[in-house]
Amino acid sequence: MPTFDIIKEIKPKQTFRVASVIGKFDLQSEHIIERFKGNIDIDNEWQIGLIVGHSGTGKTTIAKQLFSDILINSFEYKNETILDDMPKECSLEQITNAFNSVGFSSPPSWLKPYNVLSNGEKMRVDLANAILSDKEIFAFDEFTSVVDREVAKIGSFAMQKAIRKTNKKFIAITCHHDVEDWLLPDWVFNTNDMTFYDNRKQKKNRPELKFRIYETKEKSKYWSMFAKHHYLSHSHNNAARVFIAMINEEVVGFLSVLHFPHPKVKNMKKVHRLVILPDYQGAGFGIKFLNEIGNIYKKEKQRYNIVTSSPSLINALKKSKEWNATRFSRTSSQSKGSTVGNMQTSSNRITASFELK
Repeated sequence: MPTFDIIKEIKPKQTFRVASVIGKFDLQSEHIIERFKGNIDIDNEWQIGLIVGHSGTGKTTIAKQLFSDILINSFEYKNETILDDMPKECSLEQITNAFNSVGFSSPPSWLKPYNVLSNGEKMRVDLANAILSDKEIFAFDEFTSVVDREVAKIGSFAMQKAIRKTNKKFIAITCHHDVEDWLLPDWVFNTNDMTFYDNRKQKKNRPELKFRIYETKEKSKYWSMFAKHHYLSHSHNNAARVFIAMINEEVVGFLSVLHFPHPKVKNMKKVHRLVILPDYQGAGFGIKFLNEIGNIYKKEKQRYNIVTSSPSLINALKKSKEWNATRFSRTSSQSKGSTVGNMQTSSNRITASFELK
């Protein structure tokens, strides 16, 4: 990694206003000279780096000098859906896998244009786009600067998980020190005092969040908050028992459960709807929510089952030691399909059933 010594000189044109300010404040020079000097002293065995410091300490200047060809600032989003804005050479499976990996796991949002997405969603789409590109290393200036700080933390954790599943290298550049504990970088360069430290030997654990759940009778009220984010249906059976998940006093998750009329098993409960808001996806809250509700039913001597076709959820449940896969199948024959806009889509999707052990 490079050593740098950057001298930035600004020579403002001598307008009336410039001359007036120089005279009024008795400035000693008509030129502004700034120097940024430092060394990012690390070998090639890293994946995530962080350049952090207060505004005006040289972060963007250093980034443009060292990483101008890899900055995430040149993606064009001009199609009617962000699916069609992803690299042309990538398959649909590669694109959706990239979306899921960065915590952008809401298929309804995949059908939207970039300009209508939330700032948190845009940040994740940019990262997915970079992951799908042919670049081995990329940098993100003003990382998390335009999103809520809680969303920034969750997004940072989801992103570092996604990067570490690839062979890519990622450098975040930001004025927000709060993301460091969530991004879990391998190295940090602080532009406040131009110091560098190697963080690879530090144990990387995400900070604890205040996560709590409660049951609610206001089913319609909360479903209206989550319906548009469900990947299959906006409908909800009002007979279902409804639970809400909160993180640091923010409502982030919806889970409902119905009794399953099994011909032989009399105590089977089935997850009806599970939704985590987009800004909080990718950090494992869906599985945590699912497990905690499942434990409630286990204490009630009930069996607890979920059927899903969400690729990200299927992968997570397959890896979990808490769940048994009971079935993999397809929903219908290939001949049956549905239309979304002008696009013909197959309803022949893979579904999987899992039961809590």
